[in-house]
Amino acid sequence: QVQLVESGGGLVQTGGSLKLSCAASRSTVSMNYMGWYRQAPGKERELVVAVTSRGTTNYGDSVKGRVTISRDDAKNTVYLQMVSLKPEDTAVYYCNVRWSGEANYYWGQGTQVTVSS
Repeated sequence: QVQLVESGGGLVQTGGSLKLSCAASRSTVSMNYMGWYRQAPGKERELVVAVTSRGTTNYGDSVKGRVTISRDDAKNTVYLQMVSLKPEDTAVYYCNVRWSGEANYYWGQGTQVTVSS
């Protein structure tokens, strides 16, 4: 059973930055999909950013230019760097990953990000 543990969320002021982490319980070397999604109260879960198996990076419209996804295979961790945060970025953020040759996508438990105005 794969475990994904997210961290790095918290309270930040408008214009601030945060870096979220998603630590996997297995090696990320063969990970072929990694993404971050978010869900605000009363809203559907939406894409923040994802890198597909073809190497394409897809961004949510409202965050393009303000987020960067990365991965450190030595630490088995996927990151989301966010800058110029806005109150509308307030949400629970989830990582979503898949390994090459597997059908399942795995979700983390979520980490709360709150941006104060």
